Amino acid sequence: MGAGVISTKGETEAHTRLKRLAFVWAQAQGFSACAMEVSLPKCRYRADLAACRWQRKQIVSTAVFECKQALCDLRRDNCHRETASRRLDAICKRRQVLETCLREHYPNLRNGDSLFPEFDPQAFTAIGHRGHARLLHDLRALQNRLYDCTKFDKLVRYRCANLFFLVLPEQLFREPEIPAGWGALVESDGVLTLVRKPIWHETTTEDRVRLLQRIAIAGTRVLNQKLEIGCDGVDPEHRRSVRSSDCYSGA
Repeated sequence: MGAGVISTKGETEAHTRLKRLAFVWAQAQGFSACAMEVSLPKCRYRADLAACRWQRKQIVSTAVFECKQALCDLRRDNCHRETASRRLDAICKRRQVLETCLREHYPNLRNGDSLFPEFDPQAFTAIGHRGHARLLHDLRALQNRLYDCTKFDKLVRYRCANLFFLVLPEQLFREPEIPAGWGALVESDGVLTLVRKPIWHETTTEDRVRLLQRIAIAGTRVLNQKLEIGCDGVDPEHRRSVRSSDCYSGA
C-alpha cells in the first residue's frame, strides 16, 4: 500500500490499490485538490475519490471517481432510474391484468373479512399460480433495485461534479456495463488508461465550492488519523499524559 493511503476498515487490498492509482492519475491530470472517502453534497453517498482542478484562482472543474473491483459491486450501483421506472410500470400493469383474470376464474378466493365483498383481499397465493408468484418476485426485486441501486445515475442527476470516472481492473471492463455519462479508467499492470471519456456536466460555482469544502474535511480527517489526533484536535498521547498528571496531583 502506498504511503499516506489509509485503508478503510473492511476494504480489500484491490479496492485500496484502485483508489491509490486514481489518486495519482487525478493529480497527474491537474486535479491538485484530492481526497478519498468524500461525503458528497446534495446526496447521502460517499465518493471513493473526489478532486478539484484550479486555474487562475478559480475552480474550473470537479471530478468524482468510483472504484469497482468486482462485477457484482459494479452492477449493484448501476441501475438506470428511468429505464427501471418504465419496466416497473410495465410489471405493475401486467400484475393488474393478471389479477383481474384470476378474480374472474377463481371467485371463491375471497377471504370474507370485509362487509363489502367487492373489496375483500384476494388470496392469490392460495392457488399456487406460478406466473403471479414470479411477477411479484420481479416486482419486489425491481423496487429494491430502483430505490437502492441507482448510485451512478443519482450522482450524475444531482450534478455532484463536472466529471465522473469509473475505475476498474482490465478483466472487469465491459463497454455496456459502464454507466451513461461516465468515463472509464482501466487498470492494467499498475497503470490506469482512459478508455472512455466522460461527458461534461455543468455545475454552479457554489456546487464546486461545496465539493471543495468536503474534500478539505475528508483530507483533514485522514491527516488526523495518520497523526493520531482526536476529533477535538488534541493528540491522544497528550490527553493521556494530562490525565496521568491529574491523577498524581490528586485532581
